[in-house]
Amino acid sequence: MTSTNFRRASAWTVLAIALAQSPSLAAAQTATDIAQPAPEAATEQHEVVVTGSRIPRTDLTATSPVASTSQEAIKLQSALTVEDFSTKMPQLAGGVRQASQGSDSFGAQVLDLRNFGQSRSLVLIDGTRAVPFSFRNSVDVNALPASLIKRVDVLTGGAAAVYGADAVAGVVNFILNDDFKGVQASASTRLAEHGGKQYGASVMLGTPLGDRGHIVVALDYTQREQTLSGSRDWAITPTSTVPSIGGLFTDVASGRRFGFTDGGQFTTNPSATSNISANYPLIEPLKRINAAALFNYEITPAVEIYGRVLYTNARTEQSGTPGPNPPSINQTVGISATNPYLTDAIRNQLTFVNGVAQVNVQRSLAELGLITYRTERNTFQGQLGLRGPITDNIKWNVYGQYGRSTENSPITGDGLVRDASGANNFAANANKVNIFGPNQPGIAAALGTTINGFNRNRDQLVTSANISGTLADLFALPAGPIGFAVGAEYRRETAQITQDSALLTGNTYRQGVQAAYSGVFDVKELYGELFVPVLRDLPLIKKLDVGGAYRYSDYNLFGNHGTWKVEANWQVDDSIRLRGTYQRVLRAPNFGEFAATTSSLPFNNLVTVPRLAPRYAGDPCVLGTGNVAQCQRFGAPAVGSANSFDPSYLEGNYYYGGNAAIKPEIGKTKTVGIVLTPTFMPRFTLTVDWYELNLKGAVGVIQPVAAITSCYITNPTANNPLCALVTRDPANGHFVNAYVNNQNLGRLVQRGLDIAANYTLLADWLPGTGMRFSYQGNIVTSYIIQANSTVAPVQCKGTFGATCSSDGTTLVQPAYRHNAAVAWTFEGGLVQLNWNRIGKVKNSAPGATNTLPAQDTFDLSASYALTHNLTLSGGIYNFTDKDPPLVAAGGVFNTFPDTYDVMGRTYGLSLTARF
Repeated sequence: MTSTNFRRASAWTVLAIALAQSPSLAAAQTATDIAQPAPEAATEQHEVVVTGSRIPRTDLTATSPVASTSQEAIKLQSALTVEDFSTKMPQLAGGVRQASQGSDSFGAQVLDLRNFGQSRSLVLIDGTRAVPFSFRNSVDVNALPASLIKRVDVLTGGAAAVYGADAVAGVVNFILNDDFKGVQASASTRLAEHGGKQYGASVMLGTPLGDRGHIVVALDYTQREQTLSGSRDWAITPTSTVPSIGGLFTDVASGRRFGFTDGGQFTTNPSATSNISANYPLIEPLKRINAAALFNYEITPAVEIYGRVLYTNARTEQSGTPGPNPPSINQTVGISATNPYLTDAIRNQLTFVNGVAQVNVQRSLAELGLITYRTERNTFQGQLGLRGPITDNIKWNVYGQYGRSTENSPITGDGLVRDASGANNFAANANKVNIFGPNQPGIAAALGTTINGFNRNRDQLVTSANISGTLADLFALPAGPIGFAVGAEYRRETAQITQDSALLTGNTYRQGVQAAYSGVFDVKELYGELFVPVLRDLPLIKKLDVGGAYRYSDYNLFGNHGTWKVEANWQVDDSIRLRGTYQRVLRAPNFGEFAATTSSLPFNNLVTVPRLAPRYAGDPCVLGTGNVAQCQRFGAPAVGSANSFDPSYLEGNYYYGGNAAIKPEIGKTKTVGIVLTPTFMPRFTLTVDWYELNLKGAVGVIQPVAAITSCYITNPTANNPLCALVTRDPANGHFVNAYVNNQNLGRLVQRGLDIAANYTLLADWLPGTGMRFSYQGNIVTSYIIQANSTVAPVQCKGTFGATCSSDGTTLVQPAYRHNAAVAWTFEGGLVQLNWNRIGKVKNSAPGATNTLPAQDTFDLSASYALTHNLTLSGGIYNFTDKDPPLVAAGGVFNTFPDTYDVMGRTYGLSLTARF
């Protein structure tokens, strides 16, 4: 068989089996877990590649748990982006999504396996690394065209020995449709009932290159419109206030106060705050173009050239790290008696001395608009390789790939504190423009400016060579030939971020000091993998296979490390299969952890920016929860003598950055599972896998909430080192500065169960062609986070809040999640009902007792072939219009949009023509 025919047969075998599974997201338990090859397929001995191994197999059984989403399932979600379907998979936690206000992802969607953090989940494209966009080594999966995805495999339990560093919690492998033939065009839309829509179109062309190759070209366009929080009643935040947009003015000499309402009316009893949260963006807008080309061509029977090119241009608008709040002023300026904007009512409140009144001004500069990062990201990755057979049983493969992500983010809605001469801008303009009352156009003209923001570049170069196959040409064991894969890999990654001079010097109202930095590292690796068939066709042992892998990594910055795995696969009979793995995994520090220099934000952002609020929980000494002796020792204010949540209580800065001495994280993972395919119940499969992820030396930071709690509540001793991380003002006892930088601090240990079941009912009494039932669930039995050795471990199973967030991004850690589905199939189509459940969670903050109830959402979708060439798919998603659960504090928009659906009832429609 030629290599071309071999690949085509292999690809169609995998696709056929994948599509034979339930199309539901819950159901898409991959063929590598549960499918039993048909007798004729087994006879032909086609080789396929299983996610989690580099050794081609002659069956579709995998030792590691792998869950898969099929192309059909993606269509049923009317998916325009990866986010539209990936958020339903139980193994994937919140990560960063379209409603992540205040995130530094700038419109990207990143994946988080097992709540272990986005940096510990490796994203692959056809088994090779995707190019990251961020300094956290995260991949924007929305840079992948949804129309080109054949299936998505999620392998959990670690895979560092096979794929390299970062695969601590597992890998997400996007399998592209490289054998597509014909022309396919699609148009899709998703419309939310309460506002919000996205739409797009795609075209894909696949054609043979004679009888020796194949090429696929795809082009996608997606547009998502902005949705404001005011469109959802639950998202408007009554307590989310900013300084008055009309202004609060105090005559310093007399103490008289006056101001303006939000509507512009003068008053001597002014409010100090305004609420503009209805104008905050709930859903970030997105415009995205994807272009891709995949090809292979047989140069000779022994050499085939192959490759891919992926390009994405994405434009988004996001509030960025400071959050959307407009700049504000709290300063004393001189108001001249000749100021042309003084009315009699204002003049009567002022005390002029030598023609000037000293006035303290507190107001938002809302005229500048909300803080908005208008980011444009270009992502490119090209791969070129050669491969071919050495013998009928051994193949070789050599490839190189280069990827680059570039970002530019000009910032609007902010301004410069000082002008070019060093003069204070607001004071210099206080008598030139009208600062009294809201909506004064002169303020924007005088104080507002577009800040160039940052430019961020990420480059990744990978070269690899490997040989894989079996030793059948030399010998075979009684149970079959030994499978193997050996190879070498070189990877070089660089990152650079440049900042506008105003950001470097902290000369903006809201951005703080943002440092520029760059970094580079490389790693040389050797790896090997073995698959050994031990026994065959014995009583209680139909098959017994063992295997292992080892990878040696030589980092220029982080030293030499070895990762390994051992595995076993025991098929008792046609009904029962047992499997297990034990692995050593590693994650190398990312650029933000080892290369970033110190940046800072105003400390009071932890009060004024909702996304940052979980990092500060007030001063225990003022709240009365702190140890009295410890509070006195550090000069804290007395109980009830101040408001520790007032922005003025946090006087200084929040400093954060990297650490050049950081070391790689090392961990162990275990999985033990059973696969049931009972012969007495055809078309039924059940898999249950227990897993343990145990990571030591986890890179993290000690947030102020943890440092303050340790210092004043749980470990109130004079020599507690965490006390130095949040300093006090010796004059009044207020907090001054917080110091947060990355360190090898903690430990993460999670244990749980993955359960998947599928059943197809075929009965004469059923209308149509059958009913398919499916279930995929995750049960977390324990999740312990120990931030550092000086604090006690915290049981985070079934919790929410920053105390139990491994990277400060995903804030909900449910103990249970599932996706279940029932589908009625008929000639030409199907109708499917999906049930998504996120279990009840409790507040992880010390002493908190509040809970969020379990959330159940339901999707109804269908697909029907209108003609031989035209298929209509669509659905009603969250058709009961379930609102997300509300949280009193610590969330964004009164909830956690990193986990829960914020769109409400949404209608989707997709029309696909194929010729």
